[in-house]
Amino acid sequence: MPRKTSRREFIKTSAAAGAGVASGVWVAGRQVAFGQEKSPNSKLNIAFIGSGGRGGAHLAPCSSENIVALCDVYEPNIEGAAKKFPNAKKFVDFRKLYDEMGKEIDAVVVSTCEHTHAFAVLPAIQTGKHVFVEKPMTHGVWEARVLQEAARKNPKVATQMGIQMHASENSRRVVELIQSGAIGGVSEVHVWVNRSWGWQTAEDAKNNRDMLSTQDRPKEEQPVPAGLHWDLWLGPAPERPFNKIYFPGPRWYRWWDFGSGTMSDLGSHMNDLPFWALKLKHPLTIEGFGPPVHPEIAPANFRATYEYGPRGDMPAVKFTWYQGTEKPPQVKDGSLPKWGDGHLFIGEKGMLLSSHSQHVLLPESKFKDFKRPDPQFAKSPGAVQEWIAAAKGEGKTMADFEYAAPLTEANHLASIAYRVGKKLEWDPVNLKAKNAPEADRLIKREYRKGWELKV
Repeated sequence: MPRKTSRREFIKTSAAAGAGVASGVWVAGRQVAFGQEKSPNSKLNIAFIGSGGRGGAHLAPCSSENIVALCDVYEPNIEGAAKKFPNAKKFVDFRKLYDEMGKEIDAVVVSTCEHTHAFAVLPAIQTGKHVFVEKPMTHGVWEARVLQEAARKNPKVATQMGIQMHASENSRRVVELIQSGAIGGVSEVHVWVNRSWGWQTAEDAKNNRDMLSTQDRPKEEQPVPAGLHWDLWLGPAPERPFNKIYFPGPRWYRWWDFGSGTMSDLGSHMNDLPFWALKLKHPLTIEGFGPPVHPEIAPANFRATYEYGPRGDMPAVKFTWYQGTEKPPQVKDGSLPKWGDGHLFIGEKGMLLSSHSQHVLLPESKFKDFKRPDPQFAKSPGAVQEWIAAAKGEGKTMADFEYAAPLTEANHLASIAYRVGKKLEWDPVNLKAKNAPEADRLIKREYRKGWELKV
């Protein structure tokens, strides 16, 4: 492991480094891996940490490579994956996987629960292994900066956060329109999602059967399902007895100890597009609005507002996130098409409305003869395939940790602002809310005894 640095030295070094955001152009290139060239025709030895759920979904795109290890705290997930990859070694503890197979592995795919992402990812980067991690990149702000800095120290490692829509044709065309000035300088952007998994008042919950209303942390202990290693599932989170309200997923990410609700989950997808198109990084201020803060569970209905300063030739922008019953004024008054999830960019020359799969310039009458800019981004082979190619020295990933870390930080800051009840004035160099020292405990959480990130 590299030498330990002070927290202040680490943070200042990472924040002061160049922006380094992935250029987004898919080009052929060469990259040296592990001190030598990796032939594009050779196969990577990949370990899967998290073999069910999203991890299971990533097995097929990686099946052209050598799947050498399968790890999951729930043994039925391992057995399911092992039917397709019977020669892979099996583990329930990723720490043992690294200890026993560290020299045999070229790359890892991490799809554990959010609260253990950083612990599964950091050792891989530090030992020169390429990493694909599911969104959100980490459970918190400090952890995202830790992984970003580790990737900077190991530039030959190909990293990628699983934002599948970042590789979509629709997203690339939207970015090209915004960055070419089709609607002029964008001073306002709205992002909304229908999903609202989390806690809400009993009154709000009457019409939403999926929500948790007055649920507190259950005190009763239920039998642990066969094959589930509950202590390993908890990992660095505070100890508690098993209850089916946490497992299986995605029940867990409503709870602050394991996730940050809808914002950190869907925010990774939906906020990605304006982050990319508007070249955003660190906000100046963040404010969160929702129901009274629940000590255990993230809110179902929630709104957050960010203020970003000018970036190059792009003007300052106000960025607002909405989930559940919260909606932009233009959606509430019916002046926009009723899309369930969407982005609205408001520029000096017009507006752009987009979702994951479609977009339109508004007002349509004004843009009926508009000539689109030439494509700047070539077609992606897909988020996972893009990462595999980059690991072999061909091209680069589009959602690497240099890009994904600020996006992850911003998403978590919205929840922190809501929980402390203040409009945060953000200092990205020192990872501090200048006007809210009480936010420190949420920026960097305490870990359960026996768990430590070795920076």
